[in-house]
Parts: sequence; structure tokens; C-alpha cells
Amino acid sequence: MHGASNQRDSDQAIRIGERPKSRSWSNHWSMFLVIFMRFVAGLWILQGLLHWMRIIAPGLPLFDTMPMAAAVLVVIFAVIDIIAGIGMWLIAPWGGVLWLLAAATQLFVALAIPNFFPGGRAIAFIDGLLIVVYFVLTYQAGRDEGHRLLRFRRR
Repeated sequence: MHGASNQRDSDQAIRIGERPKSRSWSNHWSMFLVIFMRFVAGLWILQGLLHWMRIIAPGLPLFDTMPMAAAVLVVIFAVIDIIAGIGMWLIAPWGGVLWLLAAATQLFVALAIPNFFPGGRAIAFIDGLLIVVYFVLTYQAGRDEGHRLLRFRRR
């Protein structure tokens, strides 16, 4: 009977007096992913603000000097870059998805219209590199979390 009591105690969902280990930074890849996401968030918010500066800067009528398709792209990037940057800063899943959409779109535009962004093809290379780093860090963080859960279940 006493063994059954110990069995039930070890199966409890909440253990009083124990500190949950998942709140520590035992998963280093998760920490690297968070730092990366915050860095990229800062870059994307800055990019969005620069696009907004192109839209509302006095003396620079955006829609009079640019082709309509390019002006529409500036507006789209102004909106999506800031929202993606905020989502990345919050470490929200939708932020990562929106950032991937924004980065892939920016990469495509930088390759299709090399003069659209200052830096041209270098922007495409940087976007491609950031996307690869994001996927590697996400994969590694998920793999470490899976190993941690497996070790926890074996106890």
C-alpha cells in the first residue's frame, strides 16, 4: 500500500517545493534563438521606419517620383517590416512566420529589382543568410528541447 502511495506521488502534475527546470536557460540553443530573434527584430523595425521615412518625408513625394509598383512595395514593406519586427521581438510564433514572409519577399524583390534596396544583391545575400540561420537555430532549439523532455521522461 505504501508503494502505491509513492507511485501516485511521483505521478502528480504539480510537485510542491520543486523548481521547474524548464524555466532555466539549460537549452543554450533556445537562448541563441531568442538573441537572434531580438537582433533581427531590431533590424526589421529599423527597416520599417526607414520605409516610413521614404513615405512621409517632407519634400519627397513618393508617388510622384517612383513607378506605382515600386511605391506600393515601399508601403507594403513599411507595414510588414514593423509588424514582423514586433512579432520577432515578442518571440511570437506568428512573428517568425511573418518575418519569414517579409524576408523572402525582400529577397525576391532584391533579386528581381536590384536597385530597389540600397545594397542591391548584398541585401538578398544577407536575407538568405538570416533565413538559414533562423532555421538552423530553430531546429537546434527544438532538438535540444526534445532531448530534454526525453531525459525528463526517463526519470
